[in-house]
Amino acid sequence: MEHDACKERRARLMALMGDAVAIIPTAPVRNRNNDVDFPFRPASDFYYLTGFPEPEAVAVLAPGRPQGEYLLFCRDRNPEREQWEGRRAGQEGARATYGADQAFSIDEIDELLPGLLENRSRIYYSVGRHPEFDGHVIDWLNAVRQKGRSGIEAPAQIVDVDGILHDMRLRKRPEEVALMRRAGSLGAQAHVRAMRACRPGFFEYELEAELLYAFRKGGASGVAYPPIVAGGANACILHYTENSAALEDGNLVLIDAGCEIDCYASDITRTFPVGRRFTPEQRALYDVVLAAHGAALAAIGPGRAWPAAHDAAVRVLTEGLRDIGLLKGTTDELIENSAYRRFYMHRTGHWLGMDVHDVGAYRVGEGPRLLEAGMVTTVEPGLYIRGADDVPAAFHDIGIRIEDDVLVTDTGYEILSEGVPRTVADIEELRAEAF
Repeated sequence: MEHDACKERRARLMALMGDAVAIIPTAPVRNRNNDVDFPFRPASDFYYLTGFPEPEAVAVLAPGRPQGEYLLFCRDRNPEREQWEGRRAGQEGARATYGADQAFSIDEIDELLPGLLENRSRIYYSVGRHPEFDGHVIDWLNAVRQKGRSGIEAPAQIVDVDGILHDMRLRKRPEEVALMRRAGSLGAQAHVRAMRACRPGFFEYELEAELLYAFRKGGASGVAYPPIVAGGANACILHYTENSAALEDGNLVLIDAGCEIDCYASDITRTFPVGRRFTPEQRALYDVVLAAHGAALAAIGPGRAWPAAHDAAVRVLTEGLRDIGLLKGTTDELIENSAYRRFYMHRTGHWLGMDVHDVGAYRVGEGPRLLEAGMVTTVEPGLYIRGADDVPAAFHDIGIRIEDDVLVTDTGYEILSEGVPRTVADIEELRAEAF
């Protein structure tokens, strides 16, 4: 994380806070089993403002404080623990490397934090995000309230910081876009690698291994979410993550996977034949999804309403299902009564950033949010045709999704995940290299 960028973000947030104090903790360490913890990943809000990668840390923003507006509570240096667990920045590193105006031991937070709340109007804090931390905030507030007879005023409100902080995160700055381009490019390379490697008889986890290798080899910290590698009927399970089945010739395989670069995510899905070619039925459905993908892209640009891409994709998908014979009726009727949801049950996109389902409201007031340059959304139409008596057998258990990461620009959009084949012809050409 570029720490000049974090400094600018903190300044923007404090300019909106007035005489309040913001308390932003990082994520807690979570136990996996016995004495093994899950790999630590900083809380996105905390990392966005600090770039500080260690656990057991709390950022405090106190606008106008003469001794320093940005305080960081963090772990002390400890040579013995560092030999076992890795290096720590300590308070000196928090100041010198991560830009804190003042830094204190996390062990001192109960003693020092109440004083930072004195005579402040509000506390900005995300109640409920880290429930185990909420009690500490209440205790610090109550400690200040007890000084009321001394003329010290306690904050009158705890205000959810998400409202202003997440609106900032929704609009990506150039340094963020650069990281997301890297994540999108590396994610695309990983998908191409898996597409080239696939053979009938492979197991889903073998393709997952190809993805993981490409991510780490390319410098990603890891996956942005558990990868989905779903062959055949498994592709009709939207969040399938078992990745344990054999891949059979004649079926499709759907891969939904993305990586993280400095906590910024990519999120890409491609669907392709386990063998060399699509069957006619698979191709017919795939071309419908691809056309919906194109229609959704055409609806993205500054000033366009957020739902426009979804509405455009739904119309194309519904028309395609009707033309194939899987739905009967007029397009408008099928959309109005949501008949398409039998085969397309999710939205066409979501915000993307530090979280794979990133923060930011989809509505503003009574209406939908309008897209602005700097916002990043996925575009991911799909069709999921499970076996049923009223579905021709050749269409049974086909799941298809095509997903890309899309930056809204001043003039339209930019696909950040460009580089993975989308058309049937390009996919079959790449698949031929595997045989």
